[in-house]
Amino acid sequence: MKNLLIILALLAGLFACDNTPTTEAEGGEATSAPHEEGDENRVELTKAQYETAGIATGLVTERSLSGTVVANGVIDTPPQNLVSISAPYGGFVRSTDLLQGKRVRKGQVVATIENPDLIKMQQDYLETASQLEYAELELARQTELSRENVNARKVLQQATADAKTQKARLAGLKGRLQIAGISPKSFADGNLVTRFPVVSPISGSVTVVNVNLGMYVNPTDVMFEIVDTEHLHVEISVFEDDVPKIKIGQTIRFTLSNDPAKQHLAKVYLINQKINEDRTVRIHGHLDHDDHGMLPNNFVRAVIETGASPVPALPEEAIVDFEGRPYIFVRADSTESRTFEMVEVARGVTENGYAQVTLPKDFDRSREVVMKGAYALLSKLKNSEEEGEGH
Repeated sequence: MKNLLIILALLAGLFACDNTPTTEAEGGEATSAPHEEGDENRVELTKAQYETAGIATGLVTERSLSGTVVANGVIDTPPQNLVSISAPYGGFVRSTDLLQGKRVRKGQVVATIENPDLIKMQQDYLETASQLEYAELELARQTELSRENVNARKVLQQATADAKTQKARLAGLKGRLQIAGISPKSFADGNLVTRFPVVSPISGSVTVVNVNLGMYVNPTDVMFEIVDTEHLHVEISVFEDDVPKIKIGQTIRFTLSNDPAKQHLAKVYLINQKINEDRTVRIHGHLDHDDHGMLPNNFVRAVIETGASPVPALPEEAIVDFEGRPYIFVRADSTESRTFEMVEVARGVTENGYAQVTLPKDFDRSREVVMKGAYALLSKLKNSEEEGEGH
């Protein structure tokens, strides 16, 4: 029992000595570095730790890397490929068989509308046609009499005006009927119609159905929406600071939110000249190949290849990730110092073992950056913080 107590006392003394921070003594070398409370981004190594970690330093240099701009966007349709269908005249819906997702052809009847006012319109057309026929006969008669100097010139002018008036009125009525898809030939024999068809102006898929049988619709009501997905494009929102890098014809690589494993290609086709309220600019891209698996409003994650350009760069191993953010270590003081400071940066494109870095605005480019051994410094910094919390 006495021997056991002696052993425990010796072990406690050893741990106490190991956890006691020391500094370099005169004529000797320290085995551990002091941790300064409150200086959580600085780490100091002893000479032995420095050599063991294999620390190598250098300067941030300019390196030609293939630039990219990362942005988000959506799959969209050209305005001519998305239509909202309304009835030219109000009326009651008497037939329709459309459902969301159904395919329709250009010119296909998608609904039939009944409007009793069509009878009055056709009646006016037939009456005006008869009046025009009479007016033209009267004009011909007055023209003949004028040649024989039998009638006054004023009478001929009135006959001419009456014929022109009836002709114009007939043309107007014909146009109104044609808007409803009704041809004058269809009721020339007196069989007037009360219904007119609503047709699709494009081929595509039905995305919205807002009507049912018996429902009354006004000309301003949207009955259906149809989209043609044969020719989709990608709309990307790029921050204003990145816009100068974007050029027409650059390659866009993107993935869909519902299929992130598959990559698609597009080309920059248009660059909007307006900055939105969120300080972004819309980039319009044309797909290299149409993909029927895409749907309008699919969310996309895009990378625009902006071409090679000289940018501040460091070896990838010089950048460490700490709590989800990228950092580098820089020598705190002179070139002989073994004290290093952790500085947050922004990481850009990575190529051939080098990564683009965006440094703080006040960063001194003459300061030495740790090129090798950065993760050893990060490990030491974490351990120092844990020891500080333990005290």
